[in-house]
Amino acid sequence: MQSFSKAVKIPAGQVILDGELIIPEGATAIVIFSHGSGSSRFSPRNQAVALALQQHGFGTLLFDLLTKTEEAASYFTRFDITLLTSRLVNTTKWLSAFQPASHAAIGYFGASTGAAAALEAAGELPYVQAVVSRGGRPDLATELPAITTPTLLIVGSLDPEVLVLNQQALTQLKGPKKLLVVPGAGHLFEEGDTLRQVSLAAIEWFERYLHP
Repeated sequence: MQSFSKAVKIPAGQVILDGELIIPEGATAIVIFSHGSGSSRFSPRNQAVALALQQHGFGTLLFDLLTKTEEAASYFTRFDITLLTSRLVNTTKWLSAFQPASHAAIGYFGASTGAAAALEAAGELPYVQAVVSRGGRPDLATELPAITTPTLLIVGSLDPEVLVLNQQALTQLKGPKKLLVVPGAGHLFEEGDTLRQVSLAAIEWFERYLHP
């Protein structure tokens, strides 16, 4: 693919979602980011992971799952996994039809509640080839046993409640799967080089399943 970098407007039902699509020269795969509750496409952690992916030849799409009005209207909307999943599905279909990216392999990188939406969307869209979850809540996905998409679950060792939830989810997933526990990392991976470890693990996973 030719290089591409610009802000995009993504139609999703009755709303338009803001996003940023970056495709390095020669990229053959794009990772769509699904952010957690209370976050946005400007999440510094997702931005850091996206930059690492771009440096390894992956395209990235970071976008807002909710409009500013929706974000402000109700706190509970942030946890509406059905709504978040529908937004991610619509965005994925839009990307697949978008000319600069129409032939790219697609993967998801989800965080917190966004990881649940990523798993649900992957279950609906068989052409999504890989999922990486950072500090995710896969327990909020309702159809885990039906999901066969290769999935990497990354959790910090200092995030015990989420670690247990991911351990339980791992037993339900049916496709290729792995749980990576990052030593010394909390829920936000702010400690030392823990976020770099997340980026390296995500790159390895996507290289394996998006570049067969």
